Amino acid sequence: MAWHWGLLLAWVCLLHSAVALLEEETITHFPEIRDGECVFPFYYKNGTHYDCIKGKAKHKWCSLNETYKGYWKYCAREDFASCVFPFWYRRLIYWECTDDGNAFGRKWCSLTQNFNKDRVWKYC
Repeated sequence: MAWHWGLLLAWVCLLHSAVALLEEETITHFPEIRDGECVFPFYYKNGTHYDCIKGKAKHKWCSLNETYKGYWKYCAREDFASCVFPFWYRRLIYWECTDDGNAFGRKWCSLTQNFNKDRVWKYC
């Protein structure tokens, strides 16, 4: 008799985890909206994105909502996130791209005003 309860308990746990996984991954994706405007930053799958992302797609894309709700478009050159000036890095304020802190000497910029806090950047 005890093994019946154990089997029932295991089945209920398995069913509960399957339903939770299904609820977590349920996102409606609509067709691309070509004339929409990218919104940065946007929240998608437990992450905040400050620029176009690739994920499992062939090309980089962006959300048209602050929290992704299925509305998106592929990114064109003008859609990629812009540098934010001035930005604060370490103890200095930068008004243009810098190579400070880059081991390879490539110029970069912050995508937010406070790089020290957000740590979001791109190459110039």
